[in-house]
Formats: sequence, structure tokens, C-alpha cells
Amino acid sequence: VQLQAFGGGMVQAGGSLRLSCVASGRTHLMKLMVWFRETPENERERIAAIDWADSSTWCADSVKGRFTVSRDYAKDAGYLEMNSLRPEDTAVYFCSTGRAGDSQTYWGQGTLVTVSS
Repeated sequence: VQLQAFGGGMVQAGGSLRLSCVASGRTHLMKLMVWFRETPENERERIAAIDWADSSTWCADSVKGRFTVSRDYAKDAGYLEMNSLRPEDTAVYFCSTGRAGDSQTYWGQGTLVTVSS
């Protein structure tokens, strides 16, 4: 599975961005799509996930109520809608996934989000 993440950029505090993560290759049997971020201090945080089959979601407390995760099953694409952005949301955002019966975790290349105060 190959993942391509895009949609990052620079935004002022309070603004919004929508990240996309498009999967290609052997996408059948994808399980979860998980979003992580890595801060300038190199802290990695898992922030959101969506079950590929039933679209149930989970968000970390740090982003709950501000970020929404979704997916388009037909397009093999996941989305992270980020609202009310804060300077502390500045990070490189990654998407990852795995497939049933496959122990490997697949990663996108990361997309940088910079939030200015």
C-alpha cells in the first residue's frame, strides 16, 4: 500500500486546514487509517483514527472537538479536517494504515502544518 498525504500549509491561529491521505496499491483489506503528528520537538502523537470498514472514529483529547477524521471508501482516501488550529498544532502530519493479515504498517510521507499566532 502506498499512501500520499497532502493539504498542509501555513495558517493563522483559529484557521482551518483539511489534510488528505490517498491510498493506492493493495488497498483491499485495509483496517484502520491512523493520523499521527510529529512536533518540532520530535514528539510523535497519535491524534486520530478511523476504521476503514465501519468508519468509526477516535480522536485524541488534544484535538477532540476541533479535528474530524473521515474517509471516502470508494476513493481509498482519508481526511483530517482541522479547525480552530493553535500554534501547538504545528507539526508534520502523517497518515498510516495496515491490512488484515499483514503485519506491516504503511506510512505516508508527511505534510507540514504551521500555525502562526
